[in-house]
Amino acid sequence: MNQKPRILLITAAFGEGHNSAAKNLALALNAAGAETRVADPCLLSAPQSTAFLQWGYRLVTTHFPKVWEKIYKDTDKCDFSRPDMPLMGRPERYLSTLIEEFQPTAIVSTYPIYPYFLHRIFNETFRKVPVFTVITDSIEINASWLRAPTDWFLVTDKTTLEIMRCWGIPEEKIINTGFPVNPAFKDMQPVSREDNCKPFRVLYFPTAKKPFVRRHARAILEASPDVHITIVMGKNFRLLQSRARQIRAEYPGRVRLLGWTKKVPQLLEKHHLVVGKAGGATVHEAIAARVPMLIHHLVPGQEEGNLQLLQHLNAGDIAEEPADLTEAISNILANDAVKWRRMKAALAEKGFNDGAITASTFILNHI
Repeated sequence: MNQKPRILLITAAFGEGHNSAAKNLALALNAAGAETRVADPCLLSAPQSTAFLQWGYRLVTTHFPKVWEKIYKDTDKCDFSRPDMPLMGRPERYLSTLIEEFQPTAIVSTYPIYPYFLHRIFNETFRKVPVFTVITDSIEINASWLRAPTDWFLVTDKTTLEIMRCWGIPEEKIINTGFPVNPAFKDMQPVSREDNCKPFRVLYFPTAKKPFVRRHARAILEASPDVHITIVMGKNFRLLQSRARQIRAEYPGRVRLLGWTKKVPQLLEKHHLVVGKAGGATVHEAIAARVPMLIHHLVPGQEEGNLQLLQHLNAGDIAEEPADLTEAISNILANDAVKWRRMKAALAEKGFNDGAITASTFILNHI
């Protein structure tokens, strides 16, 4: 009997895109008959310091995005091939032990620094397996991804592929699979572009900025009396719930509140529009679900490409201020929602909804 291929997926909890890509790919690989293991070497080897760094990352990207922009651009200059980089020793040693224990047939990395670890580990152990690097950013790609020693890059879209090719990366190493969204998106039946949009259901993902949940929610609801809103507070539920409940009381019958949920694909399927931050997971899930999107918070550097992708697809735009949100939604709904219907048509023509399945098929065919 042939043994199942054993795929190790390594991720890091600095932004939801890395974890989402790894978990969704594991679902698709498992369904195709592979044995998988998803692990975060940073969190598992140094939980306290990693938790502190995660807290700092969320704080800076949410409240001080310009500071993060400088940090992000500075990482372009970092040489991750050096074995003595600060805070890297323990995760690298943990990864080496994990490989020894799991004995993978192939390794998939959704975080840019791990291929550098793997290169050193393979040189030390004289044993190499294929490495697939899943780039979770679009269009604006940090140099840490581009310099990574890997066998293949799996990218989110054709524009990103062309940009990487212009950097001198061989085209045969770059595979346009689409972002690895949950395989459930492939069979989704989103709201039809022929829908009457009454009510017009908006799915709103707020950040941890407490004042903005009320300002943005009011701005969305004031765009039209036909607008209904679902506010998904996620991990920020305790922080935001009192303000969200005020909005529900102000607009009776038009506001639904949710905390953390695993049912984002099902929620996207039932809504007409997404309002959220420009994170890779959220943007690509909206594209996969054929749901137009407005961006209310953009982290400079790493998320700018996600906005550019939405604009390139004619499927979304930025609206950071409350007044901009009201105006944008009013325009989307004007003249029997003609703009919304055009955005839906553009997504139906170009949007990926099977990235994890496509990526898993490529991986299994090349090991």
